[in-house]
Amino acid sequence: MFIEIITAIVVGLWVMLPAYLPNSFAAVFGGGKPIDGGKSMKDGRRILGDGKTWRGFFAGILLGFLTGLAEIFLLSKGFHVFGISLPGFSASGVSGAFDLSACIAILSLAVGALLGDMAFSFLKRRIGLKRGQSLPLADQYDFLIGAFLLTALTSFGWLTATLDWLTFIMIIVITPILHLGTNIVGYWLGIKNEPW
Repeated sequence: MFIEIITAIVVGLWVMLPAYLPNSFAAVFGGGKPIDGGKSMKDGRRILGDGKTWRGFFAGILLGFLTGLAEIFLLSKGFHVFGISLPGFSASGVSGAFDLSACIAILSLAVGALLGDMAFSFLKRRIGLKRGQSLPLADQYDFLIGAFLLTALTSFGWLTATLDWLTFIMIIVITPILHLGTNIVGYWLGIKNEPW
C-alpha cells in the first residue's frame, strides 16, 4: 500500500502542476489594473479587490499552460519519477501526446484554478473579509475546486481516466500542505503580505 500511496502522490502532483502554479505566477507577475476596475457592489465592498489583476490573471494562465507544455515535452523524452510512469494530458491516453485535447485539459486546469480563487475572493468580500484575511479551508481549496470543476466540464474523460480515487484523495490531502508552504515562501520573499 505504501508504494500505491507514493505513486498517487507523485501522479497527483504531476497532473496538478498546471493548476498549482498559476496563482503563484499571478502573485509574482501581477499588479496593474484590477479585474473589477476598482468598483464596489451595493454592500460597499470591492467586487474582488486589488489583488486580482488582469496582468496577474493572464500571466497565471500563460505560465500554467507553459508548465503543462514542459511536462508534455518531458514525457515525450521518456521522463519518469522514481520509475513511476506519469500520465499526459491528452485524451488519447498517450503520455507525451500534444494535441487539442491536451491543450484544453492544461488550460482548464490553469484557468479553473484562477477562476476558483477569484470566486472565493468574491465570496470573502461579501462576508466582510478584507484582502489577505484568512478563510480556513477556502483559502487552501478554492483554486483546486475551480480547476476540478472547469476540467470536469471540458475534459471529463481525461480527468476520470487519469485520476483514480487514491490519487484524488492524495491531492486533497497534500494541497493544503503545499499551499501553506508556498505561501510561507512567498511571504519570506516579499511577494505575499501574509504567510497563509
